[in-house]
This record gives sequence, structure tokens and C-alpha cells, in this order.
Amino acid sequence: MTLADYSLSDVAFDRVEDWKNALKDVVTSCNQTQTLGYMVSQLEEFIDVARKSWLATTIFASLNSVAYTFHILTCYRKHLKRLWKGQKSFLPERFHNPKPAVSVASIARYSGWQIAFTLWGYLIVHFVYFLFALLFAYLLVLPILNGKVHAMLSTLGLILLTIGMVVILVILQVVLVQIFFLQDKMSPTDKQKPLALNNRKAFHCFNYFFFFYNVVMGISTCIVRLLFSIVVGTWLVSRIDRTIMQRGYENLDAGYSTWIGMIFADNYHNNPVMVCFCQILVSNTIEKHNGTAYSSFDNAQSAPPVNSRARRRWVLLYTLLKNPPLILCRKHHLSTASSSPTQTETEIRAWVMASQTQNQQWAPQAVPELIVTAEEDC
Repeated sequence: MTLADYSLSDVAFDRVEDWKNALKDVVTSCNQTQTLGYMVSQLEEFIDVARKSWLATTIFASLNSVAYTFHILTCYRKHLKRLWKGQKSFLPERFHNPKPAVSVASIARYSGWQIAFTLWGYLIVHFVYFLFALLFAYLLVLPILNGKVHAMLSTLGLILLTIGMVVILVILQVVLVQIFFLQDKMSPTDKQKPLALNNRKAFHCFNYFFFFYNVVMGISTCIVRLLFSIVVGTWLVSRIDRTIMQRGYENLDAGYSTWIGMIFADNYHNNPVMVCFCQILVSNTIEKHNGTAYSSFDNAQSAPPVNSRARRRWVLLYTLLKNPPLILCRKHHLSTASSSPTQTETEIRAWVMASQTQNQQWAPQAVPELIVTAEEDC
């Protein structure tokens, strides 16, 4: 993809150079060479800056795509480990139980969609890097080369001063609230003050005083928020493992839904606990099948099976004798008690045995008598 991008961009810039030369020839043949000549010089400068910027951003966009590829593999391993542990908190709540048909279809879609998202992400990120490179060149590099450092520094200082004032006002509000409008710590070991308002009348004056500043700051902050959303969303467009939508709108991101369905299907089919359990079941089934198949060739009398019916009954009898209250909890006794309110003879015996066992457990031990002899009598 990088080689194809470099070849096509080289051909495109060569074509633009030909158009620029043709325009230059037309300008030299005309009489009004002053105005058109300035435009041709600016066009030559733009083509030169654009060619160098595109070549530099091609390298960064390629490295970005390679880094994303390895990062997606890391996230795939990390997400699967969390699903193996039963952790779903890193996923939106509506994706905790995806439909089986959607998960299986996501397996078929994932490979093609991942390639398509990577290609589109490379082109979009490359174009965004190219725009930032042009801004950097025209705002910093070209003014220095053309000897316009003073104008560049004045413009840059004005921009930085505006941003600095906004940041200082935000920090100042937090510091003033921390010092004057929060109650003291409840314990000396607390790291922060409690969320309890202090000096309420002064706080209302403080709120009214900063109201107008906050309106102006809100306008600029809204624009900055929009720019950050565009930049971050564009930068993560090839990240299919992370949604670029707001919380609550994740289902509109088809790529992220495909990722969730794919990892859930992989977890259900390759979970190590389930695979180990199935291997144990298969091995036990094969051993039992081999044992029954070759038992007729063994002349020695085989030992009785451990889980025979008689053995289970003897174990049940022993358990009920040692724990009489369990007789009343058996299934057929519960069904009989719910159908007929009268108690049977077996239930009465069970009640008697349970009461006797309870009395024996709670009976106080006899206090040994102390025999005092004549020699010990004082």
C-alpha cells in the first residue's frame, strides 16, 4: 500500500508540475505578468511544499498502520483473556450477550473488514497528517525561511496567550474552590477534602463573578472539543477493536460490533476451560468403550463396579441413619407432604429420630463429683 501510494502521488505531482509549466508559459506570453507571475510563484512554492509534506507523511502513516496492526493483535489477546476469566466490564452493557447468529456472521466478516478498515485508515490518516504538515510548514517553516520571524512570533504569541488565559482561568477556579469553598478534612489521613460546600454566600458571589468568563470560555472550549473529536475519531478510524462513537451509540459502529461478535465466538469455541473439560470427557468415554470392548477376552472375574445400585443404597442408608432430618428432605417425602397433609409412619419415626439426635447433641455433660477425703477436709 505504501509503494502504491508513493507511485501514484509521484505521478500526480508530476502532472501538476506539467500544468504549472503550461500556466507559466501562458503567463509569460501575456502582457499582465505582474499579477499572474505572483500567482505562479505561489503555486510553485505550494507544489514544492506539498510534495515534500506528502513524502514525509507517507512514512509516518505507514508506521502508524504497522503499529495499529500489532496493537490490534495485543488487544485481541487481552480481550480474550478477560473473556476467559468471565470479565465483561470492559465492554458496553448492550454487548454482554450478543446473538449467536450475529457472532458467527462476525467471524465471516472480520477478516475482510479488518483489511478494508486498515486501508481506509491509512489513507485518511495520511491525508490528516498531510494537512498538519502543510499547517506546520506555512505557520513555522516558511516564515522563518522568508525572514518573517517577527510576524510569525507575534501571531503565535497571540494564540498561545489566548489558550494560556483559558487554562489559567480553569485552574484558578479549581484552586479557589479548593482553598475557600470546601470544608476541612474529616481526618488528617484523608487525601482530599470532603465534597461539602463551605462559605455558601461567598460561593454565590464567586459563581456570579465568573459567569461571564465561563460563557466566553465555553464557546472556545466547544470548538476545541469538536476539533479533538474529529482528530481522535480520524486517528482511530482503522481501530476496529475500539468504537469511535459516544457511549450509548456503540451499536451504530458496525466495525466494533463485528469485533465484539468475533471475540465472543472465539471465546465460546476456544475457551481453555471448556476445551480441557471436553478432552477429559472424550478420554473417559474412549477408556470406557475400550474396557467394555475387551472385557469378554479377560478370563479373570472382573471386580464389581464401584457405582453399583446396591452400594449406592447402602451409602444412602448409612447417611440417613447418621442424619435423620434428611429423611424429611427427600423428594418423594416432600411431594407426599404437599399432596396429603397427614403424616405417615415413616415421617413420625424420622421426627422422633431427629429429635433424639438433637437432644443428644445439646445434652449437657454430667459434672464429675468431687470426693473429699478426710485428710483433705479442713
